[in-house]
Amino acid sequence: MDTATLVLLPALPLAGALILLLVGRRSNAWGHLLGTLMAVASFVVAAVTFFGMLGRDSGARAIGADLFSWVPVAGLQVDFGLQIDQLSVCFALLITGVGSLIHVYSIGYMSHDPARRRFFAYLNLFLAAMLLLVLANNYLVLYLGWEGVGLASYLLIGFWHEKPSAATAAKKAFVVNRVGDMGLMIAMVVLFATFGSLDFDTVFASASGAGEGTLTAIGLLLLLGACAKSAQVPLQSWLGDAMEGPTPVSALIHAATMVTAGVYLITRSSPVFDLAPNARFAVILVGAITLLFGAIIGCAKDDIKKALAASTMSQIGYMVLAAGLGPAGYAFAIMHLLTHGFFKAGLFLGAGSVMHAMDDETDMRRYGGLRKLLPLTYITFGLGYLAIIGVPPFAGFFSKDKIIEVAFDQGGASGIALGAIALLGAGLTAFYMTRVMLMTFFGKQRWKPDTHPHESPAVMTGPMILLAIGSVVTGGLFVLGSSLQNWLEPVVGAHHGEATIPAPVVTTLALVVVAIGVGVAYRNYARREIPDTAPQSVSALTVAARKDLYGDAVNEAALMRPGRQLTRGLVFLDNRGVDGIVNGTAALIGGLSTRIRRAQTGFVRSYALSMFTGAALVAAALLAVRLW
Repeated sequence: MDTATLVLLPALPLAGALILLLVGRRSNAWGHLLGTLMAVASFVVAAVTFFGMLGRDSGARAIGADLFSWVPVAGLQVDFGLQIDQLSVCFALLITGVGSLIHVYSIGYMSHDPARRRFFAYLNLFLAAMLLLVLANNYLVLYLGWEGVGLASYLLIGFWHEKPSAATAAKKAFVVNRVGDMGLMIAMVVLFATFGSLDFDTVFASASGAGEGTLTAIGLLLLLGACAKSAQVPLQSWLGDAMEGPTPVSALIHAATMVTAGVYLITRSSPVFDLAPNARFAVILVGAITLLFGAIIGCAKDDIKKALAASTMSQIGYMVLAAGLGPAGYAFAIMHLLTHGFFKAGLFLGAGSVMHAMDDETDMRRYGGLRKLLPLTYITFGLGYLAIIGVPPFAGFFSKDKIIEVAFDQGGASGIALGAIALLGAGLTAFYMTRVMLMTFFGKQRWKPDTHPHESPAVMTGPMILLAIGSVVTGGLFVLGSSLQNWLEPVVGAHHGEATIPAPVVTTLALVVVAIGVGVAYRNYARREIPDTAPQSVSALTVAARKDLYGDAVNEAALMRPGRQLTRGLVFLDNRGVDGIVNGTAALIGGLSTRIRRAQTGFVRSYALSMFTGAALVAAALLAVRLW
């Protein structure tokens, strides 16, 4: 693979975005086709690159190139460089492959939108930014892609900006992500101050020579950036509101692009985290809390997209937890990320198909009995459902069970606690996803009389079928012969620890917990009447879950209000302090000048009198001194 091929990966979708934005309305008739073609072409390049890497020895698979000198400033020398290795090619295939299917799906989903051409331009921009992020060979180029992803998400979440809720959601996502961006930015400052470089190779090779405190600070700052992009506690509040964007945007953000960026950042920075146990513990803590946080919220959501959004938060929590376990978990974090890309994209596109059939209704209490009217949507969504809850032999069974296993393998009380949390998350996942299936596709029809459900066109169901196939087979392929572990070993290292609890025992426990979750959901939502409105007499936990466990309220109390008071204090200090000193000095000089100017009358007799008076005073003073 040469440099030109490496450059083509992000350049193709970037070119598509630029053409569609610059040509403007003249491309309305064919803009969606060009955008899709660019995404597919980038996938072909990624696939060719991957197969080319298979033909080389593991030590010779990574290829990089510095394209030009980007920041030649004294001691800070940063080249605009790209690299592709075993880790980045996995992301490139996911981004372009699933992204291409979402592009194809969008042709049908957005067919009646007058701004469809602009929508595809933003989709292309999203792919280009994410590809730049994962292909960077230094933190500064990664940061460029990182910011590009933030921009593209803002444009797409607020695509229907005429809706106040969509505009607000876009601003919220943008602001929350700026908090994480500051963490990554400060981390780069510390990296340069410590190692004199931002290149991955230089930083990772020198990491062992840095102090543990410095590495811990860097790890925590990187984690802050990851929390924002991957919607992890405490910066998770934007993800649910992001559902205001078109459904293909939700699929792209949740499956192939934005929320996976944080997991990539932690895994790519593994040499730093491996030498900073306290930072790794923070990663584990964030992942464990978030996987339960998202699962609990998902149990109480009636909006189908928001239930899936909470699910994403929880599943990314599994990945972050695994990444925090170090060499034992890096490969399984990526494995779950890849399998999640298939079944979560399929679930979101299935939700979009249901909305397409139900006149954009998102409340599952207005669904029911759709399996007969939407057979393809039902089957493909159902396969994604079986994958996410971890039923063998579907993809999620292999990837999530491996994370539960390595959590227990930590040994001692911490291993038992982490394993129990991961198991509880699996049971909650089974509950809320079964709830989604039953409320949407089973039971009696609960929709409005003027609604006429119908199956989506082939341009939408085709991508759903392909994603459903991926939800079935990918997990087994990754586990077979430890293929993914061996593939990623040159990047994330190897782990040969012994299991604390035998794998068959963990698998049995997981399946029992999943069965309990399915059973409880079946009892509540299949054997009982589903009311048209959510019951008000519910537990305090359900009320809290409906309000996203008060995430917004906590952020408002802990960050927004103190920040607002701090801002007001600084404004007061600026107005009354800094400006007061400046303006007061000017006023003092101006006042003195006015009073002194009054003595300048322009009359000679006045000046002569002043001179005579002054001379008399001087003479009197001299005489007094002499007599003294």
